[in-house]
Amino acid sequence: CFLKLLDSLSGVSAQSFLHCFTLTSSAFNLQVATPGGKPIDFVDVNESNMRWIQDFRMKSYANPAKLESIDGARYHALLIPNCPGAMTDLANSGYLAKILQHFSTENKPICAVGHGVAALCCATNEDKSWVFQGYSLTGPSVYELVRQPNFASLSIIVEDFVKDSGATFSASSPDAVHVVLDRHLV
Repeated sequence: CFLKLLDSLSGVSAQSFLHCFTLTSSAFNLQVATPGGKPIDFVDVNESNMRWIQDFRMKSYANPAKLESIDGARYHALLIPNCPGAMTDLANSGYLAKILQHFSTENKPICAVGHGVAALCCATNEDKSWVFQGYSLTGPSVYELVRQPNFASLSIIVEDFVKDSGATFSASSPDAVHVVLDRHLV
């Protein structure tokens, strides 16, 4: 399984990463990747996850691989945790687009959590259509995003992108857990 992270000022949610890593590490051999193989920048570190993050950083698998060197054929699943910076860093990543295209073609499981869903926006077909056109998915709603102080400067609004690209977006109550499964996409 391959955990895709980003290189952004907004970083990766420490709590989301902790949950994603803990849940998947018992069933998969994990590979963490970031653009350029840069160290993970955790945000929202608090007393409850600080020790886990410190312990994680001491492990050899905490050193990310370079996203640019990832061959999607070598992996069975892709997990993108809640990455607030995904809307700027990953939504236009050509390297991630190739990986997502491979995973979609091969019907390999893809799971994107929270703001990590924005990373899916980079995946287009040769005809410029979105790889996930016709899918149903969820992510942060416009209502949730508009409450953020940086809303006016966001480069992409996932809910609008999904609808404009021919997919179905669903949301529940703001800040509630909401999961959508469509084919191989969670």
